[in-house]
Order: sequence, then structure tokens, then C-alpha cells
Amino acid sequence: MESLILRNYRDSDAIAVSALFREVYGDHYVQTDVYLPCVISQNHVDKRWHSLVAVEGERIRGHATLYRQTDKSHDAELALSAVHPDTRGQNIATRLGEQLLTHAQALGCRSVSIKQVTQHPYTQRMAINLGFHNTGLLPDYVRSPFGCKKPESIVLGVRAIDGYQRPLPEQPWPASCRPLMERLTKVFGSGANESHWRGAAVQVEQHGHRHDVMLEKLDPELLNQLRTLPRHWLISIRLQLSCHFAADLHSLNAIGFAFTGLAPAQNNRGGWLALFHRGYSARKLTLHCTHMQSLHDQVQRQVASRDFSPV
Repeated sequence: MESLILRNYRDSDAIAVSALFREVYGDHYVQTDVYLPCVISQNHVDKRWHSLVAVEGERIRGHATLYRQTDKSHDAELALSAVHPDTRGQNIATRLGEQLLTHAQALGCRSVSIKQVTQHPYTQRMAINLGFHNTGLLPDYVRSPFGCKKPESIVLGVRAIDGYQRPLPEQPWPASCRPLMERLTKVFGSGANESHWRGAAVQVEQHGHRHDVMLEKLDPELLNQLRTLPRHWLISIRLQLSCHFAADLHSLNAIGFAFTGLAPAQNNRGGWLALFHRGYSARKLTLHCTHMQSLHDQVQRQVASRDFSPV
């Protein structure tokens, strides 16, 4: 058996990397880029992707990347992990992740996030071993990469690089989310909110069946407009976390939105976004993190007690 080595991605690897994703995920992977070797190459040319591969002889058996929205971004995502079934059990994904986190420091990144699937516990365990702290749950986030009919829910993890802190605004947290928020405060610090909002105060995008809404702040008129959106829509709100969180939580809960944790604000804005969802499906999940399990269970209790699930 030939020894397996980790090395930087090369321009000539694009076709083999694409073939690896087809072998591992078939036609179900959620990122279309991996099926087009020319796009894989362009993402590296543009420095949005910084990839490592695991090579056995001449064959690529594993891949992972640091994804950045721009080459100037201080935030990255550890993503696009694939390991050939014949080489599993060698901690290849973890080894690739460790080296990429070191590379993130060299790139000047302040934090790295990771999206962990919930169909199985392996990526959740790997994220904990790599030093990520789970901050939020993204229900029904993407179509299943495993060919399941229901969309995949995602656990979001964040790791600070080189001691950089992303403080949460200091305040008393509501009882319903206090254990999670106090834990995140211990990890990421607390103090003045240093985030800088960019763009329109209300931003809306559609991703498949999900409607993503980014909000700088809530006001009564906006809250009423959110209330009137169709009940069967899957709506994901990312609201800038502020000292008004307790009031925002109460207002959004009252119109059927469940709180599912935090996400780091991207594009060098700093700060955090509070996650709220409405229109999610009923399902059972067993999650590796007790805080994420608690968030999921709260969402499911809301599905059971109110008619906010999809029709």
C-alpha cells in the first residue's frame, strides 16, 4: 500500500478533485462548483479557495478547502471536505483541517467557521476535535448531500484564530437561551459591539425553498410585515445581535420564529447575527453538542405546539 501524503492543491488537480466528489457524493453534493473542474480552477485563481489534497500515489483520496468570499476577507470557512471511502479511518479530514487552520493564520484570518451535517455525527465530532465551538443551528438549510428527501439541517461552528475575540454585547440573557449565550460569552468575550453594518438595512435573498432575510434592526412596522409573510414559507432571519436582543427575541417568538443561535457576521463586519427560523419541518435529530440539541428540541416543541410547520 502506498503511503498517503497531504499537499497543496495544484492547477492540474481540478479534474481529479471533481471526480472525487462524484465518487463520494454522486450527484447530490450541494455545491455545484465541484462538478465543473474549470470553476474549481477559477476559484483558486481568484484566491477564494485555498485547498489541500490527500494523495495516495497518483490518486487524490481527500480534499478540503478554506473558502473566503474575497481574498481580503478576515473570515474563512473550512469547507468542501471529501474523503474517498477506501481511505476512511485514517483521520484524513481532521488532518486536512488542522493544516488548513494553520494556513488560515498565515492568510490573516481572524476566525474560521464550519458547517456540520446532522445526518451522522462524524463531522460534528471532527469540528470539536479541531477546536470549533458550536454557535448555531440552521434548520432545513440545504438539499441533502446524501440523497434524502428532507433537506439537511446544519450545525454551525466557529473558531477564533490567533486569540482574536469577537465579543458579544454585554447584557442579561433571557432564560430560554442563557446557557448557550453565557458559554459563547466565555469563549468569544463580551463588551462593546464592534460590528459595522454594511448595505441596506433589510436584505432579502431566495435560496431554493428558503427565504433569507438580513436585518440591521427590528422596528414595529418591519415586525408587522414579517408577520404577514406566507406561513408555509421557510424563512431564515439573521438579525444583528445588539443590546436589544431580549426584546427582539420576544417579538420574533410571538410571530412564530424560533431562535437557533448565532452566526458570525461576514465581510469583515465583525460582531454576530442572531438566527431565527420559521417554517421548518418536524424531525428527530441526535446531535453531538448538548447546546445544539437543546436548540433543536426547542424548535421541535414549537412545531408541535403551533401550526407553523410547512403545509
